[in-house]
Amino acid sequence: MNNILLIDFGSTYTKITAVDVDREKVLGTARGITTVETDIMDGLNQALSALFAKTGKLEFSRVLGCSSAAGGLKMIAVGLVPEMTAEAAKRAALGAGAKVLKVFTHELSEYEIEEIEELKPDIILLAGGTDGGNQKVIMHNAEMLAGLKMDVPVVVAGNKSVTPQVVKILSAKITEVRPTENVMPKLDELNIEPARIVIRDIFLKRITEAKGLNRANKMVDRLVMPTPAAVLTASELLSQGGDGEPGLGDLMVMDIGGATTDVYSIAKGDPTAGGVSLKGLAEPFGKRTVEGDLGMRYSAGALLRAAGAQLIAGYAGTSPEDVVGYIAKVETDIDHLPQTDTEDNIEIAMGKACVRLSADRHVGHLETYFTPFGTSLVQTGKDLTKVATVIGTGGVIVNHHKPEEILKGIVFDETTPQVLKPQKPEFFIDNDYIMASMGLLGEEYPAVAVRMMKKYIVNK
Repeated sequence: MNNILLIDFGSTYTKITAVDVDREKVLGTARGITTVETDIMDGLNQALSALFAKTGKLEFSRVLGCSSAAGGLKMIAVGLVPEMTAEAAKRAALGAGAKVLKVFTHELSEYEIEEIEELKPDIILLAGGTDGGNQKVIMHNAEMLAGLKMDVPVVVAGNKSVTPQVVKILSAKITEVRPTENVMPKLDELNIEPARIVIRDIFLKRITEAKGLNRANKMVDRLVMPTPAAVLTASELLSQGGDGEPGLGDLMVMDIGGATTDVYSIAKGDPTAGGVSLKGLAEPFGKRTVEGDLGMRYSAGALLRAAGAQLIAGYAGTSPEDVVGYIAKVETDIDHLPQTDTEDNIEIAMGKACVRLSADRHVGHLETYFTPFGTSLVQTGKDLTKVATVIGTGGVIVNHHKPEEILKGIVFDETTPQVLKPQKPEFFIDNDYIMASMGLLGEEYPAVAVRMMKKYIVNK
């Protein structure tokens, strides 16, 4: 029997999944309270006790982990132009599983350096200039970052013509400076994978120690990646298949949490209608966005401001006053669960609003331009109207009795045809909360991970 334990050290809970690889079976799942401040093993041992109470004592041949503990991997991205190298740097950070605290552009000022110090990032990604292009800005920003009153790893992914000089400037003051390939070597050409790899490597070697995850080293064979990167890996596997096992094709994943809503799309996203031209930076095939103002508990107040009480009340079939009251309650007590039908309907409506707003921001948009030769349609971002598979994960979806109602927020709306959301998707639910675990498993057993997701992620 080849049993593997897969661990997700989350900010609130440490979630574990035990799988029998030979039988391609989930033996059990459990969770404990994450305890970064004291001993992270407390939460893990709590989860193991709960697991063994259901399964009996298990032995494991491998133990793999991912983590978003203590707020996850927090990053700052610095680039030249907001729409170009800065956006490329942001996408590289998001693809690596990071939470991007802020993106800075053009030449950094002293005030912005003070702001970076206040934000306390785990890693800084410094980009700027295409290869052979602008050198001045990235050199200036390297000088400014060298003056930080903190020693934070810096990944240099900008104009290769000056990368050695940039590394030399930063290395005089900063312990870990890692050069990699330019995130945008040519205009409109993305090259984010090398930066993603370096970011993950720094996260695993250095940041995990700062979060106390090294205390779990005696048990965990390998901490593989940040949790959002594990979900992205699982999404890519399920879409494209692995090691001979076919995937499902283009798909989207909605992951709603207490603080953020993460959206993943695995699709090229080219225009599906005739006569539409593309504008802007090329989109990654596997794309992740994270919305820090859309969450069910920690960010409930921000969700209310972003969506409006009227929208949520309309979804819930209740009054805006009821919505405001319930959101104030869950913000105060993040463990509060719906106690009445009205509260239950508001909970569903909050989730649906998270899905709608995050999907609206993630997908591509059409714009109509009027020219002397007639109207012209221009697409920015991905056209995801033909995506047929949508997977829901995250607490409110996994634990709710009406997850499909929540996911309906992702569906194309005839009143806003310029927002290119899926038109007729089929909904699947990650009932056993295994997406991150399957991303971990897929690093070593890709075909098994694909088959297990097909088996355990159920159609609603």
